[in-house]
Amino acid sequence: MRRRSADRGFPDIAAAVLAAVGFIAAPWAFVDEARSGLALAFDGRWPLALPILALIACAGLGARGAATGRARVAVAGFGLLALFGYGFYPSVFGSRTSLAMGLGAALAAGALIFQLARGFAAAGAFKADRWVATTTVSIFGLVLLFVFFPVAKVLGSAFLDKAGALDLGLAANRLLAPDIWSLGCLTRDASCGVVANTVILGLLAGAISTFLGLAFALLAQRGGMKNTKLFDAISILPIITPPFVIALALVVLFGRTGIVTTFLDQWFNIPRSRWIYGLPGVLIAQVLSQTPLSYLMLRGALQGISPSLEEAAQTLRAKRWRTFRTVTFPLLRPAIAASFLLGFVESLADFGNPLVLGGSFEVLSTKIFFAVAGAQHDPGRAAILALILLALTLSAFWAQMVWLGKSSYVTVTGKGDNGVPPPLPRGVRIASLGVVVPWIVMTIAIYGIIIVGGFVTDIGRGVMEPTWRHILTGFAIEWGPKGLFFSGSAWDSFFVTVMVSAVAAPITAVIGILTAYVLSRHDFVGKRTFEFVTMLAFAIPGTVIGVAYIVAFNIPPIEITGTGLILIICFVFRNMPVGVRAGIAALSQIDKSLDEASTTLGASTGHTVRRVTLPLLKPAIIATLVFSFVHAMTAVSAIIFLVTARYNMATAYIVNRVEAGEYPLAIAYSSLLIIFMLVVVVGIQLMVGERKIGRRGVGGVPATPNPVNLGAR
Repeated sequence: MRRRSADRGFPDIAAAVLAAVGFIAAPWAFVDEARSGLALAFDGRWPLALPILALIACAGLGARGAATGRARVAVAGFGLLALFGYGFYPSVFGSRTSLAMGLGAALAAGALIFQLARGFAAAGAFKADRWVATTTVSIFGLVLLFVFFPVAKVLGSAFLDKAGALDLGLAANRLLAPDIWSLGCLTRDASCGVVANTVILGLLAGAISTFLGLAFALLAQRGGMKNTKLFDAISILPIITPPFVIALALVVLFGRTGIVTTFLDQWFNIPRSRWIYGLPGVLIAQVLSQTPLSYLMLRGALQGISPSLEEAAQTLRAKRWRTFRTVTFPLLRPAIAASFLLGFVESLADFGNPLVLGGSFEVLSTKIFFAVAGAQHDPGRAAILALILLALTLSAFWAQMVWLGKSSYVTVTGKGDNGVPPPLPRGVRIASLGVVVPWIVMTIAIYGIIIVGGFVTDIGRGVMEPTWRHILTGFAIEWGPKGLFFSGSAWDSFFVTVMVSAVAAPITAVIGILTAYVLSRHDFVGKRTFEFVTMLAFAIPGTVIGVAYIVAFNIPPIEITGTGLILIICFVFRNMPVGVRAGIAALSQIDKSLDEASTTLGASTGHTVRRVTLPLLKPAIIATLVFSFVHAMTAVSAIIFLVTARYNMATAYIVNRVEAGEYPLAIAYSSLLIIFMLVVVVGIQLMVGERKIGRRGVGGVPATPNPVNLGAR
């Protein structure tokens, strides 16, 4: 009786009270109106009271029974319909203008979504699990609002002419344009269309980065190395660097007047060329940027493989190579597929590297950018290209599902595990070293250019005189009459970037991991749709996301353009799919019996997630925190249209310096960003810790504690 009373009383009343307080005391609108919803309702905007009345009605309903659940769904759904209906279509309610929703509206919407989820659970959906229902419905609602709605609004322009009228003929002409689908490079001496270029680049970048990441992970986890701190630090550097900075370093090294090009010309009489511009240069830059992500994911997967399985194979007299081929590698299939998928999609959405190194090699991301921001200014063409890009990404996702099939990859169960992983086969270790060492040499060269370039007069022109001028221009600190004063021109963008990234990263991790848990552990109606919607943000290039946010959120009812909030929201839902894929890959190795045992002992789903599942997901949590923070610090395409003078981001500042020809200042700023993010990444690792399963040493040697262990997936 006590439990039923608590179920019915506290959650319902708390939601209604919180929304009522917001309605009475909090400003309802975000920009134009500082008055509360109650004051606005008495001033002629009476529809604002409908959501609160719906919440009061929900509080009076019971908590159990299918009929009561359906009634709760109907009442809460009516409240949400009234809330957003009045915001988007105020004329239906007799009002001429809409209001920009603020804190009061957000509290009411949150309470209504909570009641809607509880109604679904009471009606029998989600196997009557209120925690799963609340988590799923809340995330689904947020993704619909901040991903699906803005993208749909932009993509709708693909079928409209410049006057806003429907024109299917124009849409067909845009879709079938020769420069999109041409395969001339495969049949004659001509260039390929933008789709062929994008697919070829994506396949190569995804495959090579996954291959290199696997080699790194095998050496770090099974290569018998006693200390991999330097190894880990070098491998993580490219992911904490703005991608266009790597492209600039490649130009300094291999451009027509680059350091390596000049050396080869003077000493070996190899003529200068522009080979770095085009597919080779973009591919090298993308592989340098994406290999660390593959390494993080694959090393985390290797950590999750139970040594007892490999010991069993060796007990049956299987040799190292056979054990690796038949036991270890098949268990890595989910992580390899996820790594390739992320590498492929990252390549499709990459904007900075093709912008700097693409030359005449066009890809979808830059084509979309110039269609929106270029002289042609054709949003309809950009929308058609975005639809094609979405189709490519979904095809990759489908191929991953087919490859994985319905096989089981569980390696972590509730049983004790004191096994020791076997060392790598000799041939695999030598092959891994053969591909990793050149990559490390290339990485050291790239970062040598980045570090040195900020402390010499002009490395791009070969003027190598040491100077502090570029650092002082961006990051000077003075002591004035009012105390410490950050007088450098880059400080404002740095502080805003750190604040936005620090807020967005943990929110991204929470939403991503919870979504992964729901998708991996629970079946419900609409699961496939839910998964598709959560992955949608990753399928759309950042330039389109930025334009979509401008179009959707520049006017009421959700008017947040020009604020720091729009940057945070953009980063959260742009990076959330990484947390989802990392969590799914990690959960595929954890037996469901652990959750079932906790539930059998009377624990709720929320308690099970917090006490049982999350401790085993530390690698995925680290990966999501690192990736989301770093991408927020280094993102360009998604926020290039969203920054303002007040909320400027570091990458936008660097891009402006590059456009002005101030390469040394741009490189100097990037150097300081790299150092700062490396410190943050190590701090995240130390704060979260790492999952331990058995003795993780190799060949009988206990594993050495490693505070820079970034094996995060």
